[in-house]
Parts: sequence; C-alpha cells; structure tokens
Amino acid sequence: MTKIVELIIDEEENKDGVFAISLVEEGAIDSDFIALAKEKKIDVQFATQDKDKQILTGAVLIPNRQILRVDKETGDDFYVFFSKETIKKASELFMMNGFQNNHTIHHKADLKNLTVVESWIKDNPIDKSHKYGFDKLPEGTWFVSVKVNDKSIWDNYIKTGKVKGFSIEGYFTDKMELSEDETTLSKIREIIKKG
Repeated sequence: MTKIVELIIDEEENKDGVFAISLVEEGAIDSDFIALAKEKKIDVQFATQDKDKQILTGAVLIPNRQILRVDKETGDDFYVFFSKETIKKASELFMMNGFQNNHTIHHKADLKNLTVVESWIKDNPIDKSHKYGFDKLPEGTWFVSVKVNDKSIWDNYIKTGKVKGFSIEGYFTDKMELSEDETTLSKIREIIKKG
C-alpha cells in the first residue's frame, strides 16, 4: 500500500516553511506558470501581456494535490500533500521572512535578479487567477508573480521552455500517514456528506 503523508508547518519550530521558489522544467504540482509576454505567444505555452514586464505568474502550492516522492533510504514511493491551512501559513511565512528574492533553477543553482512581486491565495472560484487561465485550480491555491530582472534568464530559460513551472524548497513536518485506501474512503465520505 502506498503511504500518503500530510505535510504541515510546526508552529513550535521556526525552521518550517518555504524558503525558496525554484524554476523547473516540470513542477511537482503539475501546473505550469505563464510568462507575461507581448500579444503573441512565445515558444512555450504562455499567456500574453507585455513582453517588457518579464513576469512569471503561476501556482506554487495546490491544496490536497498529491505529490509523488521516493524515500531515499528504502526506495519506496509515497505521496505528500498540503492542506489549505498549511498553504496559507506557508505563503504568509515566506513573505514575513523576506524570502521574496530566494530563487533557484532546478533546485540546484541560485538565481539572482528575480523577486516575488505578488503573492495571493485563491479565496473564491473566480479571482484574478481566472484572468490568467488558472480557473480550474481550487480555492486555497497559492499563486505568485515573479519579476525576472535578468534578460539572459528570460531568453535562455523562459522563452526556450527549459523551465515551465514553480517548485518550492522548504521544511515541513509530517502530520500523519494514511494508506491510499483510507484516503479514498475519506474522499467518498466527504462526497456523500455534500451530496
């Protein structure tokens, strides 16, 4: 049975939370960002606006989205997920701790001249994320807009499609472990209660 682990922020530990946002080819949350560019789409699947802005907008964390991980010691697969509450707390701590300028490429090299210029949590079905084409992502999703103040990064990574999404770097605490069957049963119970 595959384990499913909820990751949380331990309020007593000051080390928990997101400390950087990485530009990656394929984000763990399966959501690409959009690059605000002029009237025509650039090579990758990006939305359009003003090319000179060089701003990326996209989801950082999506509530209850299961993310596949591998235990380095055992080689076993397992899933992690974040609740709406944990995502909201992570977004607040990220800004409060002044991590807006912490960015990497593929979780390896630090990137300079990038900064988060906007951060928000989707709080209703139609918010500003809808304007960018993210209307299918649920409430509680954390979005950011990142200004890329480096033309070489924009030209060599964004326009070429070498990076397409955001991925977080951070510390979190395991809340609980559920088997896949227990999670499925829990979801069925929620649907029955609503229905």
